[in-house]
Amino acid sequence: MPSNESPTPTKSIAYVPSTSVFKDDIFRGKVLFCTGGGTGICQKMVEAVMRHGASAFIFGRRENVLHATASDLTKQTLQRCSYASGDVRSLASLEKAVEKCISEYGRIDFVIAGAAGNFLCPIDQLSTNAFKSVIEIDLLGTYNTIKATLPYIKKAQGSFISVSATLHYFGTPLQAHVSSAKAGVDALSQAVAVEFGPHGIRSNVIAPGPIGDTEGLSRLSTSESRKAILQSIPLQRFGTRGDIANTAVFLFSPAASFITGTVLIVDGGEHHLRSTNSYGSYGLTKEDGNTTKKSNSKL
Repeated sequence: MPSNESPTPTKSIAYVPSTSVFKDDIFRGKVLFCTGGGTGICQKMVEAVMRHGASAFIFGRRENVLHATASDLTKQTLQRCSYASGDVRSLASLEKAVEKCISEYGRIDFVIAGAAGNFLCPIDQLSTNAFKSVIEIDLLGTYNTIKATLPYIKKAQGSFISVSATLHYFGTPLQAHVSSAKAGVDALSQAVAVEFGPHGIRSNVIAPGPIGDTEGLSRLSTSESRKAILQSIPLQRFGTRGDIANTAVFLFSPAASFITGTVLIVDGGEHHLRSTNSYGSYGLTKEDGNTTKKSNSKL
C-alpha cells in the first residue's frame, strides 16, 4: 500500500509503510475477532485495525501472552481489546470465545484466521501425526474460526481474512505439511467467498512472503538461506509485519468492497522469480537430505 512519500528501496527490514492514507476512524464501531492475535504478524494486523477505530478480541493458546498483548494494544491504541485462550482445533473452544466476544461487544464485523504452526522436516522423516497436526492447526483451525463466527459475520455483512503463505506456489523442500495446509486455506476462502457473497460477505486471503521481523524467518532459515531468499525478491528487501498489517486494513476497508475470493500475495514479487527452490537454499543437499533434523516452531 503506498505511503505519502516514495521511499528508496532498501534491504533493511525496519521500513514500515504508512497507513496514513486511511482515516483514523475508518473502523469506528467495528469489532475484529482474530485467532493467533497474541503474537507476530497477526498481532500487528490487530494493532493496525485498532488504530483505525475498531475494538478487538484475540484468541490463542497461551493466556499469559494474550493478556499481555491485549493490555499493550489497549494502551497503544486507546481501543478495547479482550481475549480468550483455547485451541483452534476445537470448534467448541472457538464458539465459547465467540460467545464471550459477543457478550462484550455485541457484534463481529471482521475476522482474521491466523493461527498456524510450522517446522522444517523432509517427507521421509515426517510422521503422520506431525503432518496431521499442521493440517489441523492451519486448515481445520481456519475452518473452525470461520464456522464459529459466520452467524455474526452474516448479520454484519462482514469480512474474513485468512492467512496463508507462498510456499505452495512452487515446490518447497521440507515444507510439504504446511504447503498442503495453506493450499487448503486458499481453497476454503474461495469457497466461502462464492457461497456467502450473496449475503454481502467478503472472504480473502493474505499470503505473506518472507517477513523479516518475525520469529518464523529466523527460526526456519539460516543466514545463508536468508541471503539467497533476499536475492530472489525483486524489491530487494524483506517484508515487514507492517506490510501485512497495511494489507489487512485495505482488505477490511470500503476501498476493497468489490474484492472477494482473492489471494493477495504480499512478497515483494518473490514468487515470480523464485519459481524453483534449490536444495542449497534450505541447507539440504541430495547427500545429506536423509539426515536433516526437524526444526520446530511454536505451535
